[in-house]
Amino acid sequence: MATRFLLTQNSKMRSQGIWNWTLPAWIVKLPDGRTINVCPEAGVCALGADQGDGTQSKHLCYALEGAYRYANVRAAHIRNLQLVMDTPLLWAAQMADELKHPRYKNARIRIHDSGDFFSDSYLAIWLDIMRGAPEGISFYAYTKSVARFRRMVEPNPPTNFRWVYSLGGKQDHLINLASERHADVFPSQDHMNEAGYSSQAAADTLAVDGPPRVGMVANRRRRALKRLSFGGLQQMHDAEAARRRLRQADQAARTGRRESN
Repeated sequence: MATRFLLTQNSKMRSQGIWNWTLPAWIVKLPDGRTINVCPEAGVCALGADQGDGTQSKHLCYALEGAYRYANVRAAHIRNLQLVMDTPLLWAAQMADELKHPRYKNARIRIHDSGDFFSDSYLAIWLDIMRGAPEGISFYAYTKSVARFRRMVEPNPPTNFRWVYSLGGKQDHLINLASERHADVFPSQDHMNEAGYSSQAAADTLAVDGPPRVGMVANRRRRALKRLSFGGLQQMHDAEAARRRLRQADQAARTGRRESN
């Protein structure tokens, strides 16, 4: 029987010598009925947002479209999630053992082209895996789990791990856009250039190896984005949410005053 490896490659990653671990995106229902939010910090990337012109975008997440929806691909991603959820120690041992295989000599591993570090325990296991990986292997990841990384990664990161914060999430406000490495998705190359971001199109690892303001151009979602980037949409969404909370607080205060009279 052929070995079933945990890490995979698509044609693009293969050409760059990158291996990938992935989970299904966003809210996932497992075969046993459990519902897991694999991207708890996802914002407008999953929900869509008002475009500022009276229209509403659909979800913008690439991992909810295209090949990610093929039955065999979806089944493989769900199988990975079940391993993590049901037998985390077994999964960790399998991953650690797999990384000793000769095909990973001096390899770069991308953690998640779909999904995110959805819990403290899951991230902690990955940190242990990275620290115990054979010399020469390095890891990188995009993540929206900013607060979790502040607590668990930034104080003592593995020396073989680099990451980039990804805009379009609920914790965008925690990212210092002037000083911290981050990535944004733009409706066009012109929009990206005007915002002062550098493309990672030549190599995925430029997200962590290149300039700190990382830009990507949306492909089939370009018309949905229209004129704003993920980060711009999230800022608009957050501002509207703040205004809504103020209106609700004002309404509650007025109601309280009327009832007290």
